[in-house]
Amino acid sequence: MPNIGFGELLIILLVLLLLFGARRLPEIGRSLGRSIQEFKRGMKEPPEDPPTGDE
Repeated sequence: MPNIGFGELLIILLVLLLLFGARRLPEIGRSLGRSIQEFKRGMKEPPEDPPTGDE
């Protein structure tokens, strides 16, 4: 996996700022953080047994 340096990170942030605007970036960051947390939580939980229909 390639390493991302400071210059590349700065360019990516500037492009995101141009695409979404300053008002939407915090909202997008929060939703991305929540999505990552839910994904990690889902990976830690054991899989649920599918219903058998006998109940």
